[in-house]
Amino acid sequence: MSNQDETPENRLRRELPEEVTAEPSAAAAGASEEPPQLTGRQRLVNGLWPPRVTRAQLIVAVLLFGLGFGLAVQVASNSDSDSALRGARQEDLVRILDELDDRTQRLADEKQGLEKQRDELENSSDQAEEARKQTVEKEKQLGILAGTVAAQGPGITMTIHDTKGAVQADMLLDAIQELRAAGAEAIQVNGVRVVAGTYLTDSGKSVSVDGNKINTPYRFKVIGKPQDLEPALNIPGGVVQTLEKEQATVTVERSDKIIVDALRAAKRPDYARSSSQ
Repeated sequence: MSNQDETPENRLRRELPEEVTAEPSAAAAGASEEPPQLTGRQRLVNGLWPPRVTRAQLIVAVLLFGLGFGLAVQVASNSDSDSALRGARQEDLVRILDELDDRTQRLADEKQGLEKQRDELENSSDQAEEARKQTVEKEKQLGILAGTVAAQGPGITMTIHDTKGAVQADMLLDAIQELRAAGAEAIQVNGVRVVAGTYLTDSGKSVSVDGNKINTPYRFKVIGKPQDLEPALNIPGGVVQTLEKEQATVTVERSDKIIVDALRAAKRPDYARSSSQ
């Protein structure tokens, strides 16, 4: 057949390449495959990791951690105290019990004294005069507590020799607090009167009391019941043992007459006034 006899359709078919059947691509084949089935353990792991923590959950976790830490510290502190008492000698335990009984008795005596004052005011024929007497007596008592008047009475003298300079302000403050708890009514340290607002700070190898530098030996003059004050300092793990661990020498002497004559200037409050004015 000549080229002239060929129809346009045959010519076009001859010129075009043969049709090739397209093979499915690997991506299409992969897409048609079903995803692998996960086991229960794998689904659990996928649900737990990575963790999805909200801000509220994080805050709760931090609070719970702080609470747990505080409880642990409290338990450890109580365990240390119990261990100290468990290892104490019988006579030390008896002394501690006697001290607690003495404190209870002091509170009972104070309550009885207040009730007596109330009864005297209620039964006195001249209530105004009785009230004035009690006011004057109360003023003297408050003057002793405020350090504006001198005081004398039975008590103890505690002397601390610190040759190594290891005694710090917090140790002396512990001694003052222990003496107050044992019923001390007036305290003087190396010529400085101790009052409710007294503060102690370290000053090199010495200590300052209300800004007044004092040097060793530290001498405490304390007015109160000697039978209560001395045992309070000598309880196991108390003031004396703590100071002796720092290689300080502590002596405590009882006396029927202790004079506390260091005075504090009476300071008028800047803002507070009596409610009766």
